[in-house]
Amino acid sequence: MSRLLKSTRAVGSMTMISRVFGLLRDVILARAFGAGSGFDVFIVVFRIPNFLRRLFAEGGFSQAFVPILAEYKETRSKEEVQALLDQTVATLGTALLIVSAIGVFGAPLLITLFAPGFLEDQDKFHLAAEMLQITFPYILFISLTAFAGAILNTYGHFNVPAFTPVFLNLLMIMAAIWLAPYFAPERQVVALAWGVFIAGIVQMAYQVPYLLRLGFMPRPRWNGDRAGILRVFMLMIPTLFAVSVTQINLLVDTMMASYLPEGSISWLYYSDRLVEFPLGVFGVALATVILPNLSAEHAKGAAEDFGKILAWAVALVFLVSLPATLGLIILSKPLITTLFQYSEFSPNDMLMSSKSLSAYAVGLPGFILVKVLSSAFFSRQDTATPVKIGVVALISNIVLILILIGPLAHAGLALATSLAAYINAGLLYLLLQRRGQYKLQKPLLILVLRIVIAVVVMSVTLMLLLPSIDTWLHWNFYQRVIQLVLWVCLGMLVYAVTLWSTGLRPADLGTPA
Repeated sequence: MSRLLKSTRAVGSMTMISRVFGLLRDVILARAFGAGSGFDVFIVVFRIPNFLRRLFAEGGFSQAFVPILAEYKETRSKEEVQALLDQTVATLGTALLIVSAIGVFGAPLLITLFAPGFLEDQDKFHLAAEMLQITFPYILFISLTAFAGAILNTYGHFNVPAFTPVFLNLLMIMAAIWLAPYFAPERQVVALAWGVFIAGIVQMAYQVPYLLRLGFMPRPRWNGDRAGILRVFMLMIPTLFAVSVTQINLLVDTMMASYLPEGSISWLYYSDRLVEFPLGVFGVALATVILPNLSAEHAKGAAEDFGKILAWAVALVFLVSLPATLGLIILSKPLITTLFQYSEFSPNDMLMSSKSLSAYAVGLPGFILVKVLSSAFFSRQDTATPVKIGVVALISNIVLILILIGPLAHAGLALATSLAAYINAGLLYLLLQRRGQYKLQKPLLILVLRIVIAVVVMSVTLMLLLPSIDTWLHWNFYQRVIQLVLWVCLGMLVYAVTLWSTGLRPADLGTPA
């Protein structure tokens, strides 16, 4: 388990760098574009190829491809592995070219489907269609980037794929600062679309030298391992839906938000980005590391080690996600104020964004558990089960939206997504328990009790001592940043000291117990 913890730390560190640049990007975008209609349009436009990226890239494709590649790595020759890679890049590349062409030519139809509320404003609708035509080829480049990352992850090179998203953030920052002024004021947001397009090319090119060094550079060949690629796509078809339930829920949120008051989509975006920080730094890193390891243990028939890895991962989920959830809720207004509430981003935008941030934060443990528990199924090449559960979660989300959107508006959309994540995670666990593949053990329950005590102490401390939001609004940027860092550090310190006082030691994190 120490090896897995080391790998998770490495991926988490690289992802942390990416997320820090992501936050810097969002701070700059908030200053430049605020939460107006133009930025609403960009968010919708970017989410469409981003959603497909989750299907064709690190979501559906990677979850289907990594277990089979791990099996080939353990049981096949280097030539057979290369044949699988060659056939995969030829097939995937062709499919992506077709999808990209359809997206570019069918952009108006896609905007109608994903943001029907834009039809009421033709200027907004045409701007969205134009930007989608620019950004849609991103799906081709980023999916091939994810394919390269899956190869590197399977062979234990986690850092490069984890660092790659930094380039997207950098190029969007550059587009906002240097490219946007070349556009008319009402069209400056189009610069962000070009930033996304260029970022896709740069991210793909960045991974090539590392594949060459590894000795597994894919070369498009149609006469490679056709049986292997058929297995990948047979697993991928149901996996597409299973791993993308959260993204589908977010798209449903976007569709519904297009009917809400102007700024609702932006408020959801900014709050979702803050929840994505711990989710990406820890949740994605953990799922990335355990999937090839679970796949390898399953290929070797090591059921006991398979269960230990999963138990260890679930323990870490509770250890990190519970304090992060309460921290995001308690610090929601200071966080939004410090990072975004400047220039075009109004105090009302801050208030509205903090509401949806709290609602999204409620679901953070559920979001991470879905990633971890889904890996247990994907590593065993069982994609049908998560699909069935995903359907239930998606229907639950829609029902919850209809119930909550009236009284809570945009925050109701966020809360519905959070609650649906718990339904998803709960059903995944129940089936794993029923099949004897994983069951909560007494050591984990003791750990959770310690965590709950520490979280309560941390929360009470912050709520009693935290300055009012009015005080926060009177501080300048540097004062806000210093105060935010101090309060985050205080919360972490109180949490760690309380855990220590309950008997938890760092060495305990090296094993499932």
